Amino acid sequence: MEGPAGPRRPPVLHHHPGLNMIGRLMTMTAHPGKGGELAAVLVSVAERLHGFPGCEIYLISQDAANPDTVHVTEVWRDEASAQAALASPARADGPDPADVLALLSSPPHRTDLTVLGGVGLPSPGGRP
Repeated sequence: MEGPAGPRRPPVLHHHPGLNMIGRLMTMTAHPGKGGELAAVLVSVAERLHGFPGCEIYLISQDAANPDTVHVTEVWRDEASAQAALASPARADGPDPADVLALLSSPPHRTDLTVLGGVGLPSPGGRP
């Protein structure tokens, strides 16, 4: 994005010992040829999470070398926020977990992450 002084850059968050954010990297493999469909369903899930309390990042990415592999990168304010999102009822106009599971050729792989800081995250005081 261009601003009056050139490209606008997201804020950088340096490591803060009091930061309690959690992260997850989910790797999912779709049935052959179904990676695009899996990615579309997960983008729909991400749209539902837009503005969800505590959801800082929910990014869907498709592997460039293997389009049947889709990654979800999550950053949550805390574990309680992540659990609240999982417990929230599915919307009638959106996908439910069964829609995702039906597209998978194997169980998803989850990696839990400790968030230390980076670009695009809010500062501990709540200011970007």
